[in-house]
Amino acid sequence: MIREICAVAVSFVLAASPAAAIKIGVLNDQAGPYSSHTGSGSADAARMAIEDFGGSVLGAPIELVVADHQNKPDVGVTIVRRWFDTEGVDVIVDVPTSSVALAVQQLVRERQKLVLFSGPGASDLTGKACSPFGIAWTYDSYAISAAPVQAALQAGFKRWFFLTVDFAFGHAMERDATAAIVAGGGNVVGAVRHPFNAPDLSSFLLTAQNSKADIIGLANAGPDAVNLLKQAREFGIIAGGQKMVAMLLSIIDVHALGLDTAQGVLLTESFYWDLNGETRAWSKRFYDRNKKMPSMLQAGVYGAVTHYLKAVASTGSANASEVRAAMAKLPINDFMTKDGRIRADGRVLRDFYVFEAKAPSESKAPWDYYRLIKTVPAELAAIPANESPCELLRPK
Repeated sequence: MIREICAVAVSFVLAASPAAAIKIGVLNDQAGPYSSHTGSGSADAARMAIEDFGGSVLGAPIELVVADHQNKPDVGVTIVRRWFDTEGVDVIVDVPTSSVALAVQQLVRERQKLVLFSGPGASDLTGKACSPFGIAWTYDSYAISAAPVQAALQAGFKRWFFLTVDFAFGHAMERDATAAIVAGGGNVVGAVRHPFNAPDLSSFLLTAQNSKADIIGLANAGPDAVNLLKQAREFGIIAGGQKMVAMLLSIIDVHALGLDTAQGVLLTESFYWDLNGETRAWSKRFYDRNKKMPSMLQAGVYGAVTHYLKAVASTGSANASEVRAAMAKLPINDFMTKDGRIRADGRVLRDFYVFEAKAPSESKAPWDYYRLIKTVPAELAAIPANESPCELLRPK
C-alpha cells in the first residue's frame, strides 16, 4: 500500500513539473564589424520566430540566450562549451566569422548537438569540415561566388583580379570564384590579400587598378567591402571602366555606402526585403522593431529557428539526431525560402539572386536599392554533390 501511494505521489510530481525548456543560443558579433549584419538584429529575428511559434513547443517554454564571440574562435568555443555543459542549450544559431564557425563545428560534432549557421560562409563547413550536426542555412562562398561570376562572364567580362581578406572566408570565396571563372572560360590575372578590418586599402586598390582586369572581385565582407568601394569611387576606378563585383555585400552595406557610391556593383544574396509580398510583410515587421531592413543573415536566422522548432514538434523530442533527421525530411517553406531542403552535407538547397545596385535616380523609396539581374536555381547554386569533399555525400 505504501509503495502504491509513493508511486502515485511520484507520478503527480512528474505530471505537475514543467517540461524542461528548449534553449536556443544565438552566438554572433554583438559589437564589432559584423554586428550590423547579424548582432542584435539576428537575436531579434530568433525572438520573432519564437513568438510566431507561440513561445513553447512540446509543452515546454522556448528560451533564448545570446552571446558575443568577438570574432574570436577561442571565445566562441568557450561560450558554446559553457552553454552545453552547464546551461542546457539545445541548438546554436548564426555564428558569423568562418574561423569561429569552423571551431564551433568541431565542438558540436563532439557533443552531438545542432548548429544552424546563418552568418558564416566558408563552403568548407559543408565540405571537408562537414558534420552531421551542422547546417549551412543561408549561404556559402560557392553560391555567392559562382553566381556573380556566371553573370559577369555572360556579359563579356573575362579578366579578373581579386582583393581578398586574409582569413578563412576570404580564401574560400577566392578559391570558389576562381574555379567558376576558369570553368566559364575566364582567367584570374592576379590577387592580393589584405588585413581584416583595415582602414586604408588604397595600395591594394591601386594594384588591382593597374592590373587592367575587367573585373575587380572583392572576396571580403562588411567594413572591408565598404571601405574598398568607397576608395574605388574616390580613385575613379569604376568611372575608368573596371567593374566591381562584391562577393558578400549586404543591404546593410549598401545603405551605409549610399547609391552614389554603390551603384552598378554586382552582388548575390539569398534574400531581399522587396522581392515579393511575403518578404515585404515580414521585413516591415522587422523594420518596425529594429528601424532598419533585415540582412539576409538575419532573415536566415528566423527561418532556421522556425524550421528547427517545426522539427522538434514533429519528432516529439529535442534529441539532436532525431531533430536533424526531421529537419531534412521537412520541406523548407517560409517568406524567404520555397521548397528548400537540407542535403546530407548540411547545405540548405535554395535559390539565390544576382542583383545590381541601382543608380540614385532609379530608387523610388528608402531601402529601394537592388535591381534583380538573374535568379540562380537551387541546384546550380550549390556545389554538385559529386564534387564535394564531404564524406556524408559518399555512398555507404
